Amino acid sequence: MKTANKAKQINVTLIKSKYGRLKGHLDCIHGLGLRRMHQTISIQDTPSNRGMINKVLYLLQVEDK
Repeated sequence: MKTANKAKQINVTLIKSKYGRLKGHLDCIHGLGLRRMHQTISIQDTPSNRGMINKVLYLLQVEDK
């Protein structure tokens, strides 16, 4: 019998401009799937996603779902 592991979701919104940022920070923004300001995405709460969020936290608004 399989049990469905429902991963926790978090909402991430890009609230500051990505232009003029370090390449590593731009890579994290792109890796999260954010493309434009005020775009909100829902992603799984995994350690790799949390690491990218923590790196660019000053650009984001994070809400637990």
